[in-house]
Amino acid sequence: MVVAAIVRKGRTQLFVAPVTHSEPANRKDAIEIPANVKAQLGLDRDRSWIVITELNRFVWPGPDIRVAPGHEGPSYDLLPDWLFVRVRDAILGQARSGRLRVTKRTE
Repeated sequence: MVVAAIVRKGRTQLFVAPVTHSEPANRKDAIEIPANVKAQLGLDRDRSWIVITELNRFVWPGPDIRVAPGHEGPSYDLLPDWLFVRVRDAILGQARSGRLRVTKRTE
């Protein structure tokens, strides 16, 4: 899930929170994506979580995320505002506490 995008010198750097099907060992490390939101986004029916303790950073397009057919950029569909705010605030809380890990991915 794209958390932030920064444009510098014509290049877009993305910060992306991983989405996983693996239930977190510590429930405080991730936020579950509700089934109705997954359906709205066209995702599968399996349970999924947005990891809030780590971000991947890379220049768009990146090693794992590319432009999807019919799209021009990294935003394919948006989370509902209430869920985005919850994820954003949780990630900011992790950053303030020093628990947020940011991994630079190769281009």
